[in-house]
Amino acid sequence: MLKRYLLTLILVVTASVILYSHYLTYTQNPWTRDGQVRAYVIQITPRVTGQIKKMYIEDNAQVKKGEVLFEIDDSVYKNNLNKALASQKQAIALLNKAKNEERRSLNLIKRTPGAIPTLTLNNLHNAVETAQASVFAADAQIDAAQLDLTFTRITAPTDGYITNLSHRVGSQVVANTPVVALIDQNSFWIEGFFKETDLQNVNPKDKTLVTLMMHDDQPLKGEIQSIGYGIAKQDGSTGNALLPNVNPNFQWIRLAQRIPVKVHLKQMPQQLQLRVGMTASIKIIKDKTSV
Repeated sequence: MLKRYLLTLILVVTASVILYSHYLTYTQNPWTRDGQVRAYVIQITPRVTGQIKKMYIEDNAQVKKGEVLFEIDDSVYKNNLNKALASQKQAIALLNKAKNEERRSLNLIKRTPGAIPTLTLNNLHNAVETAQASVFAADAQIDAAQLDLTFTRITAPTDGYITNLSHRVGSQVVANTPVVALIDQNSFWIEGFFKETDLQNVNPKDKTLVTLMMHDDQPLKGEIQSIGYGIAKQDGSTGNALLPNVNPNFQWIRLAQRIPVKVHLKQMPQQLQLRVGMTASIKIIKDKTSV
């Protein structure tokens, strides 16, 4: 009987020690499975409208900054530029005509004072200024037409990966409407959501261990880049009949909110490729000697 009590006591003590050890580990090193790979996604948006005449990329292709992605038919914009150049020549001709008329009148005044009324001289000077303004407007039209022409070549703003490409040669694209997504290859980070109770004494630059579900045999070292300062409020949003939505809650249970934590990876194996949306587990190391 004594041996049974002693064995039970040993098992209880052992279990308590293990539980206490796990508790200390968890409080010292908060952990979450709710992590994802994130990156900045740039929406490639043409600034002019037209049909795609040349496509230089494929879906899921890697591109370099400045690389041409596709070209839009530029015939309309070349025509607009020619029209602007013609308008400029016409404006310059009218300006020269106005200047000649003013110059002739001024010369006549020098030879015969009072031969031309002051009002007429003022009108001639105003005509010169109006013609000069027309030249400036024509110059601006040329600049705009040249810009539109350059906008028919869409280039990559940064190094990255093309994804969700559904357009082909002949597709119509509309100005200021996104066409394809470009994932910035230099902007990957890991974002995890921790309970607010786990973030006590957690600060930026704290060390982390990240395990990707796709590569669970390669823990990655990182550090906290930033901790979110706010999350959206759930209760109080407008519902049916303009009444606020209020979720039912147990009075004796206070649910901890989850705060986003952004983690920057310190080193990346060359053969490992991060992809937006991959699942990750994150462990924060409060004890600096653990890493």
